[in-house]
Amino acid sequence: MTAKLESEDAAGLQECLAAGGVAVFPTDTVYGLCCDPENESAARRLYELKGRPATRASAVMFFALETAMRALGELPDSERLALQALLPGPVTVLLANRGPRFAPACRSDPATLGLRVPRLHDGLAALGAVTRPVMQSSANISGQPDARMLGEVTRSLLDGADLVLDGGELPGTPSTVIDLRDFDVERRWHVLREGPLSRDAAGELLAPLS
Repeated sequence: MTAKLESEDAAGLQECLAAGGVAVFPTDTVYGLCCDPENESAARRLYELKGRPATRASAVMFFALETAMRALGELPDSERLALQALLPGPVTVLLANRGPRFAPACRSDPATLGLRVPRLHDGLAALGAVTRPVMQSSANISGQPDARMLGEVTRSLLDGADLVLDGGELPGTPSTVIDLRDFDVERRWHVLREGPLSRDAAGELLAPLS
């Protein structure tokens, strides 16, 4: 089944975030839970809904790479090039959090920022109008399987969220996690979790920069 998000869905998500709410939404990988990454009370509520350990970090997602680059203005050129090679796509990139910023998302590791910029296919293209970043984690009870369809999201999460967006059936594999914290100084990178983007494919993208 396919579903297409509309402009009013994007507007509703922005309003939900601004009001300190928590939303269930589709990404280019699996369904996620999200909230304002600067709102600690919203972050606590998201963690309580998931049963996620309070010290574990969550990623910050921007819906356009250009917006992310402007927000992270202190990025060195090497990291900017690496992000342009990897994103948008089904990848979570770990960066040095030089701000530091987004403390509610970074939790017990304020020196590290997990960054996501999804590839918005036609059904999700409306999310490109969302100018705010979101703190996001998968829409499942911690330790349980990821949701490929909205019907696979646990009822308690759907009932506890302030907004639920249906993006139809998603690929269903969580993002590849790539650690770029050593990239600027040592040109080293590490795949911490292999997902839709394989280690070999990541190597091909980053090889010209290493």
